[in-house]
Amino acid sequence: MDGRAPPARVATRGGDGEQKAGRTVMRRRAVSVAGRAPRRVAVAVTLAALCLGLAGCRDGIIDDDASPAADGSSSADPGGDGAGDGGDDVVGDSGTTAYAVDAPGRLTDRLYRPDVLIRSAETLPDSLVKKVRAIGSVQEVQPLSIASASIEGRTLEVAAVDPATFRQFTPEASARSTFVWKRLAGGEVVVDNDVDRKLVGKNDMLKLGSREDSPTLHVGAYAPLVSKSQGLTTVPAVSAAVNEKRGEQLGIPQDNALLVNTGNTVPSKLKKQFEKALEGKATFIPLALELKGVDQQAVLTGMSVTEAVGTFKYRDNGDGTITPEARWVNEYIRTEEVPILGTVTCNKGMLPQLRGALNEVVRQGLTSSIHPDEFAGCYYPRYINRNAADGLSLHSWGIAVDLNVPGNQRGTAGEMDRRVVAIFKSWGFAWGGDWNYTDPMHFEMDRVVR
Repeated sequence: MDGRAPPARVATRGGDGEQKAGRTVMRRRAVSVAGRAPRRVAVAVTLAALCLGLAGCRDGIIDDDASPAADGSSSADPGGDGAGDGGDDVVGDSGTTAYAVDAPGRLTDRLYRPDVLIRSAETLPDSLVKKVRAIGSVQEVQPLSIASASIEGRTLEVAAVDPATFRQFTPEASARSTFVWKRLAGGEVVVDNDVDRKLVGKNDMLKLGSREDSPTLHVGAYAPLVSKSQGLTTVPAVSAAVNEKRGEQLGIPQDNALLVNTGNTVPSKLKKQFEKALEGKATFIPLALELKGVDQQAVLTGMSVTEAVGTFKYRDNGDGTITPEARWVNEYIRTEEVPILGTVTCNKGMLPQLRGALNEVVRQGLTSSIHPDEFAGCYYPRYINRNAADGLSLHSWGIAVDLNVPGNQRGTAGEMDRRVVAIFKSWGFAWGGDWNYTDPMHFEMDRVVR
């Protein structure tokens, strides 16, 4: 072990727990990644919610000042004074302390239910925020920054937040667990309980992006964050949260979103008022059981890629696919001829790099290493695994290709010629074969190369 405190779990689904002194104490379970043996055998006791079984339960009351242990530490802070307090001991990638912000104390303010997410590709103007605040039944508004990050073949919604105020819009189990927000303030990442643990690497490190130089952060806690309804269940609207300094490091557009509490009014009844206030500059997304048929916004982290491939609004079709807005499709999606593969339909921002990589494959005499009859496409607007909980596939942007599918299945080393892999990487593509849970057929644009 490297001395890091393990990430704390605020609530789990189906975890082992015991009732103690009016609260539930959860035992940390070892997690297996991609078929490997569990990383830890020891069981660490951490604070958890009174909400049994449901990570998103909102009616539990948590005492965030857990009774002190014999050594003076608190069960609410598994690291005692050694982890998550915003001090120099918070670790992740190199220079973590440079990303620390002021750590919040005990929660004293009221909590708010997140009823609506307002989201844009760019910073929301102050005038728009004032108009949203002025809508009759709106009780509170929380600014945040949010974008989609490609992580191990999944697309997670990563938010950069003020830990002291964003916590007011999370479930009570999370909001009252002060150590969660101290760890986030210290530069670590907080991950929603519903995020697949296969995405988290050795020593609880999470790489936020697919580039080789993407920041790798220590997971400080697993906690329910902000959810949205998807049919009869819920999926994370915020999959992971970092502090605002980390958001700048990730290239998330600053203050491009708002969480809104609409009091006792159903969000759909306020739709016209919101649309008038937003003036087409942002998307209105109810987080209650009104998701189907409502526009949503897709924005990638990393500004250079975003500028090249665009951002779009889309609608959930209810069958695992989405329909991006026609304006974006007409502007960015092209059907063109490329070497080896023939006719492809992709994002115009990615096509020059795909063509450049394939031309180089031909120049190096490796044409036979790519089988055009085993090409599985590029632009396909859908969720990963047709499951909204897994996030949008990068095929929705038309910036990913799947090559030589039969011999390169998930979880295998694959048969892809590593010389071809090197060429694609030099042309700005990340390769799924590098992931913890491998996907060697998959190449995705992760930076602009011209």
